[in-house]
Amino acid sequence: MKKRLILFILITAFALPRLVAQTRLGVYAAGFYNLENLFDTIDDPGPGDDEFTPAGAYNWTQDKYEKKLRNMATVISRLGREVCPAGPAFLGVSEVENRRVLEDLVKTEPMASMGYEIVHYDSPDRRGIDVALLYNPKLFKVTSSQVYPYRYPNDTTYRTRDQLLVSGTLAGKPFHVIVNHWPSRYGGDKSSVFREFAASITKHITDSIRTADPAAKVLIVGDLNDDPDNKSCREVLKARKKQSEVEPDGLFNATWGLFEKGIGSLCYQNQWNLFDQLIISANLLGKDRSTLKYWKAEIFNRDFLLQKEGKYKGYPLRTFSGNVFQNGYSDHLPSLIYFVKEIR
Repeated sequence: MKKRLILFILITAFALPRLVAQTRLGVYAAGFYNLENLFDTIDDPGPGDDEFTPAGAYNWTQDKYEKKLRNMATVISRLGREVCPAGPAFLGVSEVENRRVLEDLVKTEPMASMGYEIVHYDSPDRRGIDVALLYNPKLFKVTSSQVYPYRYPNDTTYRTRDQLLVSGTLAGKPFHVIVNHWPSRYGGDKSSVFREFAASITKHITDSIRTADPAAKVLIVGDLNDDPDNKSCREVLKARKKQSEVEPDGLFNATWGLFEKGIGSLCYQNQWNLFDQLIISANLLGKDRSTLKYWKAEIFNRDFLLQKEGKYKGYPLRTFSGNVFQNGYSDHLPSLIYFVKEIR
């Protein structure tokens, strides 16, 4: 008995320091969601919102607007909750009319209790839609923000969304997120030059951040209206498919692997595209989890977000089918990225 007691004490003495030294991983989620025409019912000056008024083509009433808010709030309230009880630290959003609709959204349950705050600037977009960032101030501390306008060379009439840069701290370290909604594919293949120019703006922002601080961590999110293998992302941004291909000052496209597996964030003519991309700086890769590192990415393609029947069965369940109100969510699915950091 005495020998067993001595052996137990020795084993405990040896194992205890190791148990104390074991680490836990803190998980942080971030993401992007195209909210598909989140307009209020007020007819503002200019033509951008004419369809989204009570007298407009969509007969956009206060009741429909409030249903849209509840649906968006429901989706956002569920993002990342399996591993992040508080939800995403921040979420880039697009297709929002103004700050007013964002204020209404963050006050709508089941999202209101999440305590999100807003970074938003008005864009000169001809449709009257903007990008913005919703963030949890307990997780992401915003220190500054600014927009980068889109000015296509030799064309003073082209108007689209600004790119939004928000800087702050995540897990105690400087972190920067760039929120995008690049020009649409209207006009077919010829329109690619507009997205390639948008990509050059994003690349300039990223390079400027990393030049000022090589240790800066950067996340690019947005509806890029291109897939990961299109020229804008592959050649202009130089966002790589494999982590092993990423240069020390380069970018990794965390959504490219999903796209290769046939996973998309929107569906058009029975073809899935992955426009809602997540791209990170190289210093978020690696196994040293004493600092924030990339874990995984996903498209939030839960069953309740998809059409259950009809011609568009399996597509994202959107707000309207033609001019018929479906009480759906969005024609895009949210995209999410997860980071981990050791907690001792």
